[in-house]
Amino acid sequence: MKRAGLRVRVIAGFAAGALTLSALMALVSYQITRRSLLNEREGTAVRAAYYDAAVVRAGLGSAVQPDVVAVLGSLDTGENRRAVLYRDGAWYGSKADSGLRDAIPAALQQKATGGMAAVQRVRADGAPLLVVALPLPDGDVFYEVDSMQELQHTLGVLTLVLSLVALGTAAIGAALGWYATRYVLRPLTWVADAAEGIAAGRSDARLDPAGEPDLARLSTSFNHMVDELSARNERDRRFAADVSHELRSPLQTLAAAASVLNKRRHQLDPRSATAAGLVSDEVDRFQGLVNDLLELARSDQRAERAPVDVLELARQVCRERHTCEDVVAMTGSGGMWLVDRRRIGQLLGNLLDNAEAYGGGATAIRLELDDDRGTLEVDDEGPGVSPDDKLVIFDRFVRGRSAGARAGGDGAGLGLALVAQHAAAHGGTATVLDRPGGGARFRVELAGCRP
Repeated sequence: MKRAGLRVRVIAGFAAGALTLSALMALVSYQITRRSLLNEREGTAVRAAYYDAAVVRAGLGSAVQPDVVAVLGSLDTGENRRAVLYRDGAWYGSKADSGLRDAIPAALQQKATGGMAAVQRVRADGAPLLVVALPLPDGDVFYEVDSMQELQHTLGVLTLVLSLVALGTAAIGAALGWYATRYVLRPLTWVADAAEGIAAGRSDARLDPAGEPDLARLSTSFNHMVDELSARNERDRRFAADVSHELRSPLQTLAAAASVLNKRRHQLDPRSATAAGLVSDEVDRFQGLVNDLLELARSDQRAERAPVDVLELARQVCRERHTCEDVVAMTGSGGMWLVDRRRIGQLLGNLLDNAEAYGGGATAIRLELDDDRGTLEVDDEGPGVSPDDKLVIFDRFVRGRSAGARAGGDGAGLGLALVAQHAAAHGGTATVLDRPGGGARFRVELAGCRP
């Protein structure tokens, strides 16, 4: 199972913490409010019952044969209260309600009959009731049943409100977590952007130490690391350029001498002629290697972009390498691209050379300009590239496993490295895929190609 990201975990933590805290506060608030409302309602009901009991006692004592129903009917009990009197073994009610007597618990009746005032909360037909029992003279007992339906509704509304408040607090906690992660992770985003820029060849990518004072040490250390890395790369580049440049003069002399020997091979004995041919071939290979090293040494420079007819350039590269121009195809319109002509020409040439050396020649060259992004693809019918080689094939001095079986192993492993360098100079990437039907497909994507 994939682990959730840091941002998701922090937001979830803030939300869970806010929900837990708000739920606890809501529970405590609900219990305190409920107890307060119940106590207040119970006190009000007891006071009203004592008052009504006094009225009933006065009404019963004012006549020899009092009308109990009339006395109970004279009480102002409203809609929520019901008065019941137990007198001489009979039950009397202020209003017609046959089930009211059943709502009075037997235990409460025993207490009241024994001369003790009592209060009890009960439920009848699903409705909450408060029963107050008050003993009267001569063994009579006055009961008053108070409906608590309204209080129950109030507590239900309070529960709903507190639940919504808890959920709202959790949402606010999640929003705070999102803001906190955005604020905390923003410096890491700067570091990631700078690292990606450096990986793409932008040696001027730096962090601003003043952007986040708490991370000033990280920014300073990162910038120092980039400076050291840039200085080392510059030393390596200068070394490669200087060595390659110094080798060009003696190589030119060797090339001239080898050319003379090669032209006079027919005048030499067979062994000498073979040796002269080998020397000429190796000098040519050495010259190509030196030229590639020089090109790599200056490949980190910015691309000199200008409008270029890429379709015609691809056909020209095919003619120079004696490849059929019919393999070149442009998808849609947009033959003019904003690119470095020299770099793109060498990029296409190296891909064609690679296809010829290891893939039996290019079978298709596709060019496409989609919005602002240009794509070049070169297909071959060779053995393809193994998954392990795909990870390193664009590195310097790396040759695929098929190189030893094709073309005698003449390559030095710099051609595809130059392809990747030229793609990076255009803000793009170079990748190798499996061609449907067999073979390899080299794809180069370039950014900012719309003139």
